[in-house]
Amino acid sequence: MATRPTASTLKKRHREVRDGQPANWRIRIHRAISWLQRAEREHDDTDARFLFLWIALNAAYAREFGFEQSERDQARQFIDRLVRHDGEGRLQQMLFEQFSGPIRTLLDNRFVFEPFWRALREHDASNGWERQFDSARKLAMRALMTRQTGVVLSIIADRLYVLRNQLMHGGATWNSAANRQQLHDAVAILAAMVPEIIGLMIDHPEPDQSGITFPMLDALA
Repeated sequence: MATRPTASTLKKRHREVRDGQPANWRIRIHRAISWLQRAEREHDDTDARFLFLWIALNAAYAREFGFEQSERDQARQFIDRLVRHDGEGRLQQMLFEQFSGPIRTLLDNRFVFEPFWRALREHDASNGWERQFDSARKLAMRALMTRQTGVVLSIIADRLYVLRNQLMHGGATWNSAANRQQLHDAVAILAAMVPEIIGLMIDHPEPDQSGITFPMLDALA
């Protein structure tokens, strides 16, 4: 099993190559590493660590928001691009290492499955969400076995996004026992996934022409 990159090692790698990277790409990586570093220092508050890791991920991919493209769509497109660059199979290896633990239990958890909550809100007793739930789990397993890394990551990202919405929009109590399992799983997954994503970004810069929502002020001078 390869050693997982840390914020410190990623920062060192980035310093060696950043001058040759497009400005927006360089800013994304710099911001993502800063939030990863903060997450690594958080050992006592699982809610906070999840949010720091999510911000690190968001810093890496978020672009100008418009009505034509949702944040989820942006995340899926970003994942697809990363997988194309991942010739060494770093993300696939990460999935295999995590699947028997936090990934499997997260995929088995109905509380991070959006159709479950929709059925609850709409008083839908048809159990249609259960069929969707089983189908999504089977799809994730098949995709993992056939090395469809992008499909697996997109399914995981959908689950993480539900948890992100729950916390960011005040849909959960801080440090609640009700969502501890999914938070522990999500933190374990993000702590493994985010450093690999940043590492791929360092190694495979792109001409980032879409702009970033909040550019650095010195970049505007």
